[in-house]
Amino acid sequence: MIWQDLVFLAGSVFSIFCLAPTLRDMNARVPLATSLPSMTIGWIYAMTFFSLGMTFSGFGSLAAGTMWSLIAVLRSPSSDGPQLTRRDELVLFVTDVRRWFESVRSDSRLDDRYVLE
Repeated sequence: MIWQDLVFLAGSVFSIFCLAPTLRDMNARVPLATSLPSMTIGWIYAMTFFSLGMTFSGFGSLAAGTMWSLIAVLRSPSSDGPQLTRRDELVLFVTDVRRWFESVRSDSRLDDRYVLE
């Protein structure tokens, strides 16, 4: 056993203890855009640690990834099912980008593009 294996295990155990209150809190809402990447990273780290022979680190990362997956399933804010983004926000963003491109391509002066009071 190498000492780095224990250090990574300690880090994973610490993150599990920090995530436990979120899992127990019925009012907690963690966006899927946060929990799904964290879950994926935990599982990828677990596979990587196992392939390096760092068994303790692998189990720690697997446990942390599993904790994030439980948070994704139980604590994601959803009205009728899981969704990564809200369509309204995406539509507004695309509209803003389109307006910005139109204003940049126009030959108007910079001060004409903004409302000054």
